[in-house]
Amino acid sequence: MPLGKVEGMDVGLTLGLKIHEGTLNLSLLDSGCYVKEITIKLDGGASWLYQGMINAFEEQIGSAVESAITNKLKDGILKLDSFLQALPKEIPVDDNASLNVSFVENPLLSSSSIQFDINGLFTASNKAPVPKYYRQSRQPSVFCSDQPKMLGISLDEAVFNSASALYYDAEFMEWIVDKVPDQALLNTAGWRFIIPQLYKKYPNADMNLNISLSSPPIIRIAEHSMGATVYADVIIDVVQAGEVIPVACISLVIRGSGSVKIVGNNLGGSVKLEDLTMSLKWSQIGNLRMYLIQPVMWTLVQTVVIPSANSYLGKGFPLPIIHGFTLQDAEIVFSSSKVTVCSDVAYSEPDNLNRLQIRFA
Repeated sequence: MPLGKVEGMDVGLTLGLKIHEGTLNLSLLDSGCYVKEITIKLDGGASWLYQGMINAFEEQIGSAVESAITNKLKDGILKLDSFLQALPKEIPVDDNASLNVSFVENPLLSSSSIQFDINGLFTASNKAPVPKYYRQSRQPSVFCSDQPKMLGISLDEAVFNSASALYYDAEFMEWIVDKVPDQALLNTAGWRFIIPQLYKKYPNADMNLNISLSSPPIIRIAEHSMGATVYADVIIDVVQAGEVIPVACISLVIRGSGSVKIVGNNLGGSVKLEDLTMSLKWSQIGNLRMYLIQPVMWTLVQTVVIPSANSYLGKGFPLPIIHGFTLQDAEIVFSSSKVTVCSDVAYSEPDNLNRLQIRFA
């Protein structure tokens, strides 16, 4: 029975990792294997006969082992390169939007980590032109706490603003409000002391509110907080005999504070109303006393607009995590203009790691 022993084996390789057309290319620049000593012992009746031959060819056997290991390294790098090139360039968010995850800069290496920059902006699912990458100075941009984590994902506020612009352009930020918690607010009788001329001209008439954003919401991220400013127009409509009659338009400036959370492998969030200012844009029923309308609008935004926004924001959008891996013990860190997710990761099916699917979660 042959017994083999290898001592003092050194294996080294030099890799090249570059970006080409949004994908990662991995190449083997140099590799080598050195076996200091290999010993093979044979047991059995005729072992004395073959042992001498093996000893004579010991150097050639060592070279063959070195060559075999080097070839295995080359094969492994080729497979890993194929895996990286097959990674998708976008992650579907919903029927209307995708997240552009194509790579845009060559990796940035440090002594203990590797940083990849991806486009990260939202793009329309109808294959509209890809949004321009938000370029900034190349420096490590993932800042986690002192406790080391396996993964850090840093999202610039440009990512959130690209989502805001996409859904605004797709006209998803328009609502006709015909049901509210206090339904009396959608009848002119409920406004008779607030806008007397409205009730006088249209007594006991049903109403609806046509809410539309006049520009994409603006998201800002600070050291310890996240906020949004929304510019909206509210058209007050009277519904009479099946006809919708616009009677006035009020411009709103809504300021809210935001929070984010991890939902599975998604980044979800919510918004809270902080401030509301308003002005009369136009009126068919004369001048309006805005100080009387202000509390009504605050209530409508608080009870209708904010819950509607939070029901969508709570679902979140997918983070660029390879399918099969899940975030564990994630924490969120705010910095100037960035939100960073710091997390460990785990593979949900470790027994099937060799069949890792080439797609993002």
